[in-house]
Amino acid sequence: MATMRPWPASSSSNSDRRLALTLFGDQAAPALPAVIEGPTVRVRLDVAYLGAGFHGFAVQPGVHTVGGALVAALERNLRHTVEITCAGRTDAGVHAWGQVVSFDARADVDLVALTRALNKTLRPAVVVRAATVAPEGFDARRWATGRTYRYSILNAPVADPFSAATAWHVERPLDLGSLRLACDPLYGEHDFASFCRRPPGGGSLVRQVRRAVWSEVGEGRLRFEIEASSFCQQMVRAIVGTMVDMGLGKRRSGEMSSIVRAHDRSVAGQLAPPHGLCLWHVGYGPGPTAPPTGAGGQ
Repeated sequence: MATMRPWPASSSSNSDRRLALTLFGDQAAPALPAVIEGPTVRVRLDVAYLGAGFHGFAVQPGVHTVGGALVAALERNLRHTVEITCAGRTDAGVHAWGQVVSFDARADVDLVALTRALNKTLRPAVVVRAATVAPEGFDARRWATGRTYRYSILNAPVADPFSAATAWHVERPLDLGSLRLACDPLYGEHDFASFCRRPPGGGSLVRQVRRAVWSEVGEGRLRFEIEASSFCQQMVRAIVGTMVDMGLGKRRSGEMSSIVRAHDRSVAGQLAPPHGLCLWHVGYGPGPTAPPTGAGGQ
């Protein structure tokens, strides 16, 4: 397998140094070997996290991200540099229950001990739910065949402090029938430019939606679940925001078809708040697949 990149000491910021001091005690983080000598294995982690307090998943120098915290904890325990790949680059404030991460480690890695150490360091905001040796060449992003997101809404006159961090509180009554009718035009393969932030330099926004369902789960709680081959940035939040307008009677559900066909972000509705969104599940087939350009993130 590929060797690991060096830890770039020249690019460390004050934030990076504070994280290093937290993880390594009162001394700056030691230089770690850039090359793993001997046999290696590809490791898969199934990770859950609360997105509040993190600036998304992707590792960014000097920025507190889920990926950055995870890499720091991995490198502390494995004592070599680690380069991770994730199934979906969630945005700031977005949560995950089924995020999948892959990386290389020494073949003698003790995954039980590693999981215990990671959870001790990262809990309660980030938790490793499972750690397994993956097939050689496994890539959390490129091998994914589908992703499922859940969006939670508390539709009640009074807020619930115990769900405030994970559900959008909408006070006015939502018409569940209108929300469900708005799902039908999403099915199939479409250019979802009306709901996506355009990536720098362009790129396809064509995605295949396999399932889109609203459910009532009790006590004013509504859940939207959507499964697709992959998602472009802010796609689910824009879809939910548009649907909530329809559920409130500000738009008709029948407009969803024309909004999808418009390929114009300005014709769709508001972005739903990030804290109601959760990357729930990532599906994998028997082997590698090639993702569409820009696949994965929210």
